[in-house]
Amino acid sequence: PSGSTSETETLLMGHQNHMKSYYSTDTWIMRVPLEDQDCAGLPLGPKQRDLCRKKPFLLPAVRDGARLAIAECQSQFRHERWNCSTTEDASVFGQQLTSGTKEAAFIHAMMAAGLVHAVTRSCSQGNVTECSCDTRLQGGSSPTEGWHWGGCSDHIQYGIWFSRKFIDNTVKNTSRTSGGFTLSSMNQHNSETGRQAIVRTMATHCRCHGVSGSCAVKTCWKTVAAFEHVGLHLKERYERSTQVSDRSMRKTRRKDQRHLPVDTDQLIFFNKSPNYCLENRRRGVAGTRGRRCNRTSTGSDSCVLLCCGRGYNTHLVRHVQRCECKFVWCCYVRCRRCESMNDMHTCK
Repeated sequence: PSGSTSETETLLMGHQNHMKSYYSTDTWIMRVPLEDQDCAGLPLGPKQRDLCRKKPFLLPAVRDGARLAIAECQSQFRHERWNCSTTEDASVFGQQLTSGTKEAAFIHAMMAAGLVHAVTRSCSQGNVTECSCDTRLQGGSSPTEGWHWGGCSDHIQYGIWFSRKFIDNTVKNTSRTSGGFTLSSMNQHNSETGRQAIVRTMATHCRCHGVSGSCAVKTCWKTVAAFEHVGLHLKERYERSTQVSDRSMRKTRRKDQRHLPVDTDQLIFFNKSPNYCLENRRRGVAGTRGRRCNRTSTGSDSCVLLCCGRGYNTHLVRHVQRCECKFVWCCYVRCRRCESMNDMHTCK
């Protein structure tokens, strides 16, 4: 390995893609600005614009869902060749969205899941007038176990309804039409897998009632899980994703086991993924040049795997941070300024 030496007085936390303020799936693109904007200023399809005008109060949740999905996607793939990189144009993920790969499947699932999660939380927090808690479980109980349903369960069905209405209703058939399963319907399947991931990862929380905390009776309610748990769930589905053929008839079928239909807990894809080693703008591949790698790792973040055999550069970096902080009466904190020199490796 060879490399140049450079110094910096900043805490280096590893490469992170600049988060774009956009929300998109394959055939519809929605700009999600950092500032507030009304429906007329957004590039929406006719049905989306109509839905936006009817429910403008959900735009903040749409923005939050987009940011949530992109951040979690980049977190899940931060150590891999494809790191959920974004582009500078309004499509956010560029040609990756229409590539038909398992990475595209993951993006569609995450975007749909992010929208469900954000809308559902907005309902439970009282930010939306036409939805609140899900009261369907209230009144039910388990006498033998000493608990009953109560509290404020998250109204996940409203979030799922809005996600389907907002995303699926605007998908046009942009795929090859040689029969059966098309690119757009495959993307809709993966979006639904993302929504069902929210359902499958929901958590039950309980509060005890009784003398001296005896927990003789518990009140329980359901909430959506932290989004990182949803991300982990979908990452597992990504690892076990199923390749299908767009020539299959009507029902989605495994390419190697055509008698078994694919359910909504599986991500599906048409095309094998490129190796993501070298930049290819036409295909929306950023490449791994300049990515930080771990020289001693044997995993996907290792310099051997991440750099695709091209080697890596070594930089000497000065790491500066506050340390040995003490509270001084009254009232401030006094810290020392600590420095250390560390090697940082980046792919050639």
